[in-house]
Amino acid sequence: MRERDNGRNATHPYPDELERYDAVFWKRKPKKQDGQEATDSAAEAAEKRDEERAPEEEPETAAAAAGEPAGDAEPEGAGSEDVVDTPEKSDAVAGAESAEEDSGKDDAPADVFADAGEEVGVTGPDDDRITRVRTAGIFEFDGEKSEVVSNTWIVQADDEGVVVIDPAHDADAILKAVGDREVYLVACTNAYSPHIESAIRVAEESEAPIALHPREMRAWRRHHGAEHRPEIEVEGQGALDIGDLHIDVLALPGTSPGTVGYYISELGVVFSGDTLRKGEPGMVGNTYIDYTTQLASIGEALLSLPPDTRILPDRGPATTSGAESKNFDSWV
Repeated sequence: MRERDNGRNATHPYPDELERYDAVFWKRKPKKQDGQEATDSAAEAAEKRDEERAPEEEPETAAAAAGEPAGDAEPEGAGSEDVVDTPEKSDAVAGAESAEEDSGKDDAPADVFADAGEEVGVTGPDDDRITRVRTAGIFEFDGEKSEVVSNTWIVQADDEGVVVIDPAHDADAILKAVGDREVYLVACTNAYSPHIESAIRVAEESEAPIALHPREMRAWRRHHGAEHRPEIEVEGQGALDIGDLHIDVLALPGTSPGTVGYYISELGVVFSGDTLRKGEPGMVGNTYIDYTTQLASIGEALLSLPPDTRILPDRGPATTSGAESKNFDSWV
């Protein structure tokens, strides 16, 4: 474990332990006054941020500035007999434009986490400074054991530290990927072992707090005992401010009563845990715990996000909200 200057290191983001946990800013968003709707959803918040970032419209279009009619407005005196046929584009022109469009698609950056394999190892960081660590382990559920390869996500919070989401089977591999950076927070989507197995080891390295829904405490105690408790209780409609990141907590019950997701709107990414994986709702072992509730969580909380939102699950490759929206009806 790294030595800390008695909590007084001027470069450390938390001057002492009391301020350290206050600085995490776990908070539940207040409801609006009577007669108003509840707090905006994460999707609505993202839409508002996009509107705020959108450039103001020009007062005049190029056509209006040139004295031409704007939009689809029909010029005065124009009638049906005045319509002039426009020659069709030649095959060469149409083919060139099609090739140009296809070329533009090929230039779109591929998601480095969209690979279909399950090889153990480290991928990233990507352009959003997110790193994936895949580790292998045994998941025991309902008396059955199965080999799994799980994703742990490391998100750069600022120049000095990171948030670790769902620390899985190999603490040494995760800490090696963290490197010299400080772990500000260990955030777990639920308390099944692939999401918490290395939580205490990873948190102890930087004396970081652990975040977990209170309904997951029974499963947590079965794995880690009662003496090590998560310091932060997270619930849906809550928020975490860690370093430069604002993280919305999404309630995703279904795979377990206290499953949550972590949505970072400025990065356009949500960490979905075992709720939604590429092409399918996530299973626990070989079964669904509460399929109806899980589908409701997927539809209301995850697929309501902007369609280009990246979904980074606990297992398998990345996907997007838009891609999985096309699959939803088949799941119902």
